[in-house]
Amino acid sequence: MSDFLDMGGYGFYVWGSYLVALVCIAGEIILVFNRKRTLLRHLSLIHQSTKQEKRNETAS
Repeated sequence: MSDFLDMGGYGFYVWGSYLVALVCIAGEIILVFNRKRTLLRHLSLIHQSTKQEKRNETAS
């Protein structure tokens, strides 16, 4: 098992590369979900303001 983790002396670089890739992928997933939530919030606000404007136009 230790030979597998050591990978001929390059284990630190190999496992470090896997760790960096995993952190980047996880960060990208988090950023995508945050962007989606922000976009949905903005679209909801736009929809609400449009409905409000239509109500104001019909009331006039």
